[in-house]
Amino acid sequence: MSLYGALFAGVSGLSAQSNAMGMISDNIANVNTVGYKKLEARFSSMVTQETTLTTHSPGGVRAAPHSRIDQQGLLQGTTSETDLAVAGDGFFVVHEQDSPVPGSSYLFTRAGSFNTDDEGNLVNAAGYYLQGYDLLTNPTPPPSARTFSNLETVNLSNLSGSANATASIELSVNLPSTAAVSDSFTVTTQVFDSLGNAHDFDIDFVKTGTNAWSFNANDPVSGGAASGTGAGAGTLTFATDGTPAAITTTTPFGVTGWSTGAADSTFALDLGTVGSQDGLTQFANDFTISEIAQDGLQFGIFTGISINEEGIVTAIFDNGQRRDIYQLPLSTFNNPNGLEAVSGNAFLQTSASGDFQLNLSGNGGAGMFSPGSLENSTVDLAEEFTNMIITQRAYSASARTITTSDDMLEELIRIKR
Repeated sequence: MSLYGALFAGVSGLSAQSNAMGMISDNIANVNTVGYKKLEARFSSMVTQETTLTTHSPGGVRAAPHSRIDQQGLLQGTTSETDLAVAGDGFFVVHEQDSPVPGSSYLFTRAGSFNTDDEGNLVNAAGYYLQGYDLLTNPTPPPSARTFSNLETVNLSNLSGSANATASIELSVNLPSTAAVSDSFTVTTQVFDSLGNAHDFDIDFVKTGTNAWSFNANDPVSGGAASGTGAGAGTLTFATDGTPAAITTTTPFGVTGWSTGAADSTFALDLGTVGSQDGLTQFANDFTISEIAQDGLQFGIFTGISINEEGIVTAIFDNGQRRDIYQLPLSTFNNPNGLEAVSGNAFLQTSASGDFQLNLSGNGGAGMFSPGSLENSTVDLAEEFTNMIITQRAYSASARTITTSDDMLEELIRIKR
C-alpha cells in the first residue's frame, strides 16, 4: 500500500539524513586532524518493483559514505625536522608495532606528524611507526617494489659519529717571484688522524733558483710537541706567466708513528693544475695564502636529522659530517578511494583499492616528500555547515512525510466510523 510505503520511505529518509549528519559531524570534529580526508554522503534511491504501470510503490533512499582519500590537503610549514607531508600521490607506510613480524598488516597514512619515542623510533600522533629502507645495510633500495620485506622502523637512536682521517690537502698559495734563492715560506694546515685528533702539519717551500722551488713536510705537532714523523717532498717550476710549469712529488706525503696510536696517514697533496692559477702561483706580490682545505674530521656527536624531498633521512653530526641512514618509500594504489579507513587516520588495502606499489619519491606516479610541513585536513567548515543546514531540512521534511502519512492513515481508519 502506498501510504505504508510512504511511511517507510520517510523512515529511510530519516535514516539516510542521520547517516549524513554523522559524516558531517566526523568532518567537523577532524577539521584540525593532520592528513584527514573528509567524508561525503552519497545518496541513492531504492526502487520497489512495480506490478502495474498505474501505481507507485515508494522505495526510499539510502546514504553511503564516500571518502575523498585522493584529495590533496593544504601543506603548512612547521618547525619540526621530523614532520612530513606528501605533495602529490602516495602514502607513508606505517605499522602498529615498532618491530613488525613477517605476515603482519601494514597500514598507510598521510598523517606525517612524526616524533621519536623513548627508544628513538619515529612514530606519529596515532601511535603508528614509520617504515623505511635502511641505507646503512642496503645503500641502493629498489625504486619500485610490491613487498615489505626490506622495510624496517625508522630509528634514530645509537647514532654515533666517526672521525675521518685527512686524506687530501689542497693549497692555493702565491710564492713571491722576488724572493731570493734559499728563501723559505711555511704553510701550516690542520690535519686529523684516524682517531679524530687534530695536528698542525707544516709544509715548507724553498726557492732553489729562477722560477724553481722545492717543498717538503715537517713532523706534525700537537700540544707544542711533535706527534709523529712527517714525510713528503717535491719540486716545482713556474712558467713566465706565474703559473706552474711542472709539479713533481718525489716523496709521498704522510705521517707515520702517530703518538695518539692512530693508523699511519697518507695525504694527496693538490697544489693546482699546470698552466692554471687554481693552486700555486708565482707573482710579484708578497707570500699570500688564499685557501687551505683538507677533508679530515674530528669525532662527531649526533645533533639531529634532515629529510629531503627524496625521502632520504640524513643524520647530522657536530663535526659537519652527514650520513644518509634511511630512505622512505611512498605507497600508491590504483584506487586510493577504495582503501578502508581505520582508527588513527590510517588505511588498509582492500580489493577495491587494488594492490599497493612501493615507489621512491617521484617514481611510478608517486609524489614528493615535503619535509618540515604537515598536510592539513581537507574539511571546509563553510561547506560542512551548509551541508548541515541542508541535511537538517531534509531530515525535517522526511519527518513531515511520516506525520502526514500517519494523518492520512488515521483519516482512513475513521471511514469505518
